[in-house]
Amino acid sequence: MFFKVFNESEKNTSEVIKHFKKIMESTQAVVIGAGAGLSASAGFEYDGETFGRYFFDFEKKYGFHDMYSGGFYPFETFEEQWAFWSRNIYINRYQRIPKSVYDDLYSAVKNKDYFVITTNVDHCFQKAGFAKKRLFYTQGDYGLWQCSKPCHNETYDNEHKVRAMLRAQGFSFDTKGMLYITEKQSLKMRIPSRLIPKCPICGRPMSMNLRSDSTFVENNSWHEAYERYMTFLRNHRKSKILFLELGVGMNTPGIIKYPFWRMAAKNHRASYACINQGEAVCPENIVQRATCINDDIGKILKKIA
Repeated sequence: MFFKVFNESEKNTSEVIKHFKKIMESTQAVVIGAGAGLSASAGFEYDGETFGRYFFDFEKKYGFHDMYSGGFYPFETFEEQWAFWSRNIYINRYQRIPKSVYDDLYSAVKNKDYFVITTNVDHCFQKAGFAKKRLFYTQGDYGLWQCSKPCHNETYDNEHKVRAMLRAQGFSFDTKGMLYITEKQSLKMRIPSRLIPKCPICGRPMSMNLRSDSTFVENNSWHEAYERYMTFLRNHRKSKILFLELGVGMNTPGIIKYPFWRMAAKNHRASYACINQGEAVCPENIVQRATCINDDIGKILKKIA
């Protein structure tokens, strides 16, 4: 397969944006495929200043330097494991979105017939106003727990218990729900044993509802979202549809990137667009109907919105 990479030097960026806006205005439907690059553009970071602020004690004790690495660390106790994960969950799932990227995206598509498929697990689409029935989270949700075995196919909302874990460590919440540390020196790296989440059916410890291995639970809600996505695609298989790919890398290209390319190739009324800093590519067979912008997603969406 041959690929075409679009760079800012090839085309004037303002002309590309004008062209993209025309496509957005004329298209009958939009299917958005979103990856980690979209949330990164919205200000979410797993390392850097955010990690240093909320995980300085874990970094000092264990030597990892980002939340992703910490998620795989073999903590000796569940009390310490859930101290780490409660911070991770709240920061990436329940705090407000740092930048307006998702709001700008919603403004661009809210009056269209749209659907979203995403590998992100941070729930940002619903925070920005996207309709839940138009979303398919393929890889899980930071806001859900499941049995670690699992003994059954159910998931459980965790916000209330996560907040309790954080308070037990010495965290507080401001009026906007932002997490802050009351006193650094008194911050605990463990939660009380009574707060360890356990399966209500078998009593085993809970785990995150994230697709990291074969135990990932695809419950009824997951399958219903999948069916809604497939129905949307079937209904628009001959429509003037835009496949809009945002921040999708090559970790799991078989979920969004490759299917978008195939569907765009099959439907000659379809357009394909990709905004992704450093990875704006498309295959040669759809290049005449493609708009690829090698730039920051938030910057481009701000201009479009």
